[in-house]
Amino acid sequence: MKEEWISSFDIGKSVTLEDYLKIETAYVDTVMKFSEANQIDFVRILKVTHIDKNKNSILYDKDIEALPLQDDCEVPASQVPLLAKMTLRDYIHCNFITEDFFVHFGDDYYMFIGSNSYHEEPLQFARAHNLFVEDMISPFYVEEKDIMRFVSWSDKEDEYSIIVGEESLPPIPLEEYRDLLGLSAIHPVTGVFPITMDNKDFFQSKINHQIDFTKYDYYLASIT
Repeated sequence: MKEEWISSFDIGKSVTLEDYLKIETAYVDTVMKFSEANQIDFVRILKVTHIDKNKNSILYDKDIEALPLQDDCEVPASQVPLLAKMTLRDYIHCNFITEDFFVHFGDDYYMFIGSNSYHEEPLQFARAHNLFVEDMISPFYVEEKDIMRFVSWSDKEDEYSIIVGEESLPPIPLEEYRDLLGLSAIHPVTGVFPITMDNKDFFQSKINHQIDFTKYDYYLASIT
């Protein structure tokens, strides 16, 4: 409960670079210990966001530019340390998932790891490296029953893409959404996805609003 640094922005203020890197390494190595215990060869990355931050900083690793950072793309476990490091440093944001394993990154340097198999070794590793381990449900874990999906639209002339209308969608099987959007079989279909001419007819059949691409940009929005 003590006052503590909570991000890489605190380097030089409430934490030294040396101490920050020591803790960051413990976080990344803990992810890899869990990954190894669960025999993870590949992960999918979800909710990818690029954050505008100083790329001339000693914290920026240019190797990240070689990775295909797109929602739902699959990357080998060997790239997980780089992705985790750059997420912890606030250059990108993403989560890792497989069918039986996930890593969620939260604010204030919180990290949530979930697995369908219990392994004591990575937990012991984390504690041995002075990380605080707590048994809890990730606040980023959502169940399908708690997700609301709707079509939203914004004026094409609005540079800020402010939503001007929305209409709820009826219950639709996840498999249909995944096929329609070209997503993997484990994607939770959460987030915002552009509606295009290729899938317009599907969404038009589900809502009363008449889709008009000459006036509006359309999106599938899935939120909790």
